[in-house]
Amino acid sequence: MQFLITLILFILILGVIVLVHEFGHFFFARKFGVHAYEFSIGMGPKIWGTKPKKGKTPFNIRAIPIGGYVSLAGEEIDDDDKSVPKEAKLFNKPIWQRFLIMFFGAGNNFILAFIILFGIGLFYGAPSLSPVINGVTDNSPAEKAGLKQGDIITNINGNNIYFIDDVQVYMIMASKDETSTFKIKRNDEVREYKIKPEKVKDEEGKESYKFGIVYNTGKSQGILNSFKYACKKIVALCHQMIVVICNLVNGHLGLKSLSGPVGIFSIVGEAKDTGVLNIFYLIALLSVNIGFVNLIPLPAFDGGRIFFLIIEAIKGSPVDPKIENTIHNIGFVLLMLLMLVITFNDILKIL
Repeated sequence: MQFLITLILFILILGVIVLVHEFGHFFFARKFGVHAYEFSIGMGPKIWGTKPKKGKTPFNIRAIPIGGYVSLAGEEIDDDDKSVPKEAKLFNKPIWQRFLIMFFGAGNNFILAFIILFGIGLFYGAPSLSPVINGVTDNSPAEKAGLKQGDIITNINGNNIYFIDDVQVYMIMASKDETSTFKIKRNDEVREYKIKPEKVKDEEGKESYKFGIVYNTGKSQGILNSFKYACKKIVALCHQMIVVICNLVNGHLGLKSLSGPVGIFSIVGEAKDTGVLNIFYLIALLSVNIGFVNLIPLPAFDGGRIFFLIIEAIKGSPVDPKIENTIHNIGFVLLMLLMLVITFNDILKIL
């Protein structure tokens, strides 16, 4: 029964995020007069859909509840569909219109995340994002090193700290068996501390490494504080993504640190058990992640298509459509292979 509830919740969460993303593309496409052949949530065989009508876009739900798409007329420059007027095809629209159509899939994800985070701040209080230590655990490595309540963490292992999220990500990335260097601001004086995390086991025997730092748990009320929290949290999450991607590129993180659909399913199960607030926060987190990743200028992503628009704007003419389509197709194949590897790693983590 718990598995079924988690599965339904998983489908609903991904469905909402994908629906919001694709609606961003669809809304601006229709606003600028671009015909959409289809609006689908999910992939694979169609299990439900509206009947196609002339001049209308059919809405479909497909069997595999991962991803979705809006199929636009003229998305491929060699689109020769005579049933759609030339002026209703994407490639005939000005660059700025095509840019907005491509951007507002991810843009809608950021808007969704902002609304959720703003709501969390408004109804539950806006959590502090300052990297302030609220306390240290007794006899922990942090206490033995000399850290105290009220200390502000400014740097970990040479990496500047701006938000409490930065502290969390750099502590996770810190070498488990080596000493980490913390720079702490105390009474306007910056001090340096060496801390080696302690290996501990939970009730199930799983090992983890603890520094013994308790984060600031203060909250503030009001519309303005909630607005600031939502903005800062999105910036903090994007900064986390940049840090992770940079460390994937330089080899400090491996693919095993990434999660795909199976990993997200596990996270949804954990969020379900900890309350509604964490479910909403998870939706915001995933929405920011999906929005950010889609803007990376790589083939098959919205960011890749935006990158080609920028090239077109600079050189004054489109990139050869055959070359662009080939690059996007290769990127899509590589993306699917990457997803298979990540999914395999996710399954190994569960077993």
